[in-house]
Amino acid sequence: MNETLKRTISGAVYIALLLTSILFSTESFIALFGIFLIITIYEFSNLVNLNKIFSILFGILIYTSVLLISHYNKQTTLFLNEKLNANLDLNTNIQQLDLILLAVTVVVSIKCILFLFYDSVQKISTSSKYLYLLGYITLPFIFIVKISFGTNDYNPKIILGLFILIWTNDTFAYLVGKSMGKHKLFERVSPKKTIEGFLGGAVFAAFAGFLISKLYIQPTPEFSSKSILIWTIIAIIVSIFGTIGDLIESKFKRIAGVKDSGSIMPGHGGILDRLDSVIFVAPIIFLFYQILYYVS
Repeated sequence: MNETLKRTISGAVYIALLLTSILFSTESFIALFGIFLIITIYEFSNLVNLNKIFSILFGILIYTSVLLISHYNKQTTLFLNEKLNANLDLNTNIQQLDLILLAVTVVVSIKCILFLFYDSVQKISTSSKYLYLLGYITLPFIFIVKISFGTNDYNPKIILGLFILIWTNDTFAYLVGKSMGKHKLFERVSPKKTIEGFLGGAVFAAFAGFLISKLYIQPTPEFSSKSILIWTIIAIIVSIFGTIGDLIESKFKRIAGVKDSGSIMPGHGGILDRLDSVIFVAPIIFLFYQILYYVS
């Protein structure tokens, strides 16, 4: 089969699966990303030579435990508020857990950025591998799910908006970079990325953020007057940290001596190759949301 055709078919199947699970129900969305997490852990374990079975069990235990606790707490709060006609705050412990997990993820993200810039690092210690497994792979999947709930209930438009921004940034970074890119962005890790491509992706992502805020997502009352600004900032975050996430995964692959993280998607590589931007962006977006809620 022609390589372009294989790439088109596998990409279409991936997008269709993603859209169907996100739009169908909360449970299908959580289940799909649980499957994505298993595949991503498998691929990452191959890259850094970790025990695959233990790593997958470790990741799934954390993913399911945190999301089940969060879901149970939410349902309990709604039930008691309805029965007692009260406004009970039973979310404090979950909020504290979220902040702890976010702090761990941010620390590991900083470690990932340092890892990206350290040219001398060609071997990763076992302790660092498991730290990356926790904060670079597993916890971001939890934040992908959590940011889709926005301020209250599950809102598929939020996570779809995030993916639209990432796809827009990636697409136009490639097109602009290919057509007019002259200055390399980070040649020793990713020779094809250019500064012009990065800027082009950022500009078009910001424009997509504007369109999302105006035409697609109905803002919550407390943020209605700032919706355009918020989604423009999210677009900028996606452009910057999505690109960093892509480069970090390229660094892991370069050390492993492979082109792709896997082969589950013909023409595209592995699931980690498709989600490298979103897993690095999601915790930053979640942090941005927390700052917004605190300020408001």
